[in-house]
Amino acid sequence: MTHIVVLGAGLGGIIMAYEMKRKLQRDDRLTVVNLGSSYSFVPSNPWVAVGWRQPEDITVDLVPILRQHGIALRPEGARRVHPGENRVELNDGSTLDYDYLIIATGPDLAFDEVPGLGPDGHTQSICHVDHAVRAKAAFDALVKAPGPVVVGAVQGASCYGPAYEFAFILDTALRNARIRDRVPMTFVTPEPYIGHLGLDGVGDTKGLLESALRERHIKWITNARTTKVEAGTLTAEEVDDAGALKATHELPFSFSMMLPAFRGVPAVAGIEGLANPRGFIVIDRHQRNPAFPNVFGVGVGVAIAPVGKTPLAVGVPKTGFMIESMVTATAENIAALLKGEEPRAVASWNAVCLADFGDGGIAFVAQPQIPPRNVNWSAQGKWVHAAKVGFEKYFLRKVRQGKAETFYENLVLDMLGIRKLKDIHIETTG
Repeated sequence: MTHIVVLGAGLGGIIMAYEMKRKLQRDDRLTVVNLGSSYSFVPSNPWVAVGWRQPEDITVDLVPILRQHGIALRPEGARRVHPGENRVELNDGSTLDYDYLIIATGPDLAFDEVPGLGPDGHTQSICHVDHAVRAKAAFDALVKAPGPVVVGAVQGASCYGPAYEFAFILDTALRNARIRDRVPMTFVTPEPYIGHLGLDGVGDTKGLLESALRERHIKWITNARTTKVEAGTLTAEEVDDAGALKATHELPFSFSMMLPAFRGVPAVAGIEGLANPRGFIVIDRHQRNPAFPNVFGVGVGVAIAPVGKTPLAVGVPKTGFMIESMVTATAENIAALLKGEEPRAVASWNAVCLADFGDGGIAFVAQPQIPPRNVNWSAQGKWVHAAKVGFEKYFLRKVRQGKAETFYENLVLDMLGIRKLKDIHIETTG
């Protein structure tokens, strides 16, 4: 009997559990460790923040679903992973032993790295559904008393699509409220240019996003290091291509949403051989940790080297489509190990993003994510908003039914003319 533990029940972790369960024998055990017993669809948080969704619309109770599929749930959350002892210490002091561990925790949000940043400081966040609920209250206050808005990401962030997305969604919501003319907006980012996205651009994301910002009268500052946030004022240092100080901006705001830098969660941070200095899980091409070969990593919490050198730290995004490919490869590789074989499945690591603007959007595809690429494509149109709504509904339905199939995602990608989402490469032996 083999016991497999999945750490985390976010976008990657919950699908990882469903897919891994299909690979196991009847006597094998599968346990999900998560802080809490619910799943929320993070890509819809921007809609929650402006009142287009309610939290219950995007939240799923995992208890009955996992029980129905024979998957144990430990909602205490993990205090510390002990990979040398094959066990996870939970927050209640109990211990969970494992034969294989899959770390799918997502990131720790490093609000503390910038004074005054985050929901406990002076800016809003869309990283968690509870953050989005607080942002909605701040949005309502903005509608009642219009003033300047600052949106973007700080140095070290690695998920820029949602920052652009929220800026455009906020613009649409303010226009719907008939107060956009009283709300000057500024986009602040450490990216060296608009549309870099942590990927050195994809297709014409630079031109498309710059055009979209101009069309909506949103100013921007790139190569921006956010140094502090005080009540009503964000301070950002603009640097040149060599990283030298070029200008200091003190930006007044009535509402601000800034994405923080990511780092690994405390349960794995500082474990030599398992995590890098930022706490991200070190993996090989098979999603496997080299120091602890019975530990695998998927999702936002894995370490990926930056794409090229930039004056400020600009992390690499891990999109939902890319994460599902990691999940498939991991399930295949653990199944191979259980049969006494070597892992041979390699994730495709294609980056696909649907950035909704509320009344349209921009989509981009990078295949593979790291240049040079076979597909380097971006486009815009009202169809992006429709595709994002469809993806939300399909993914939540999949979570509620306990399924790992990706019919909708594959259909969308087939329409875009690229390889199916979950294609993985199986290495040949010999």
